[in-house]
Amino acid sequence: MFYVPVVDLNQKPLMPTHPNRAATWIKSGKATPFWKKGVFCVRLNVEPSDRKMQDVVVGIDPGSKKESFTVKSEAHTYLNVQTDAVTWLSPSRSKGGKRVTKLSPIQQRRMMRRTRRSRKNPCRKPRSNRSIGGIPPSTKARWQWKLRIVNWLGKMYPISTFVVEDIKTWTKKGQRKWNKSFSPLEVGKQWFYQELGKIARVELRQGRETKELRDDLGLKKLSDKMSSSFYAHCVDSWVLANGWVEGDGHLKPDNTDVLCIVPLRFHRRQLHRLEPKKGGIRSPYGGTISLGFKRGSLIRHPKYGIAYIGGTLDGRISLHSLETGKRLCQNGKPEDCSFLCYSSWRAVPNS
Repeated sequence: MFYVPVVDLNQKPLMPTHPNRAATWIKSGKATPFWKKGVFCVRLNVEPSDRKMQDVVVGIDPGSKKESFTVKSEAHTYLNVQTDAVTWLSPSRSKGGKRVTKLSPIQQRRMMRRTRRSRKNPCRKPRSNRSIGGIPPSTKARWQWKLRIVNWLGKMYPISTFVVEDIKTWTKKGQRKWNKSFSPLEVGKQWFYQELGKIARVELRQGRETKELRDDLGLKKLSDKMSSSFYAHCVDSWVLANGWVEGDGHLKPDNTDVLCIVPLRFHRRQLHRLEPKKGGIRSPYGGTISLGFKRGSLIRHPKYGIAYIGGTLDGRISLHSLETGKRLCQNGKPEDCSFLCYSSWRAVPNS
């Protein structure tokens, strides 16, 4: 059963409510419906009768390809989310079972910068090295994606605790100093835990503890890691949340519906493409604005319905499908698009 998130007039999250009650509120004018990046919510137009909060826990199961988040209280499972991890920052990829070398975005930028130096064109004065300090940009981008999902959930539910599976890896055998202080995974997750602590309490669980919780309830995990089924990844985030809530929790999942989220890739603005056109013309490339619309924005089109904004070409906009991400058209008119909301991902329900 899907419970509807509720916020007050100041956008502060309250306890979710039953869909029938939410419908009654909307019909009487007591509440206003709206969408929060793929999730149906209501905003109360009056002072709530009670602000008593139950403990709402978010179980988080990080991964290299897929990740899962579960929002749960003692009585109900409110939302299961499975997301694709940010993988396009890696300098190599797999194709047909073989590992293919590929330049990372940072390596591409360095190559373009060095080739510009050999051409006779204006050059600005070099800035100071801004990359000193903090964590590597590619590492931070991967963990910032998880933090954006958490912040989105925090705007809909009164979260009190995060229960996270503490992933570990030893990148260099016998070099503890490297593993604890310089490994991208270790540095990134410590930054993530620190940011989570600013929102609510953080509890860590080891992978073996997650398996024990799953085995105690007799739940099986699918071997197909790319599946969108609840039992592929969300089963782990569910048992993490279920094991922390007050009381005995549930003996089996009470909500196995999954909201699948795919991050949208926005290309950094470049002065020109990697290769010039005929005649040596170098056209600009990248950016996040398409004729006044921010890319990723959800719009309503009279022909294609609800879609999201892509790139632009010759005064027209590309529209993409929310379900598949495929381009619907490349000649959309800006005046035909009604803006709904901005989003940096596409969400697809999977019941």
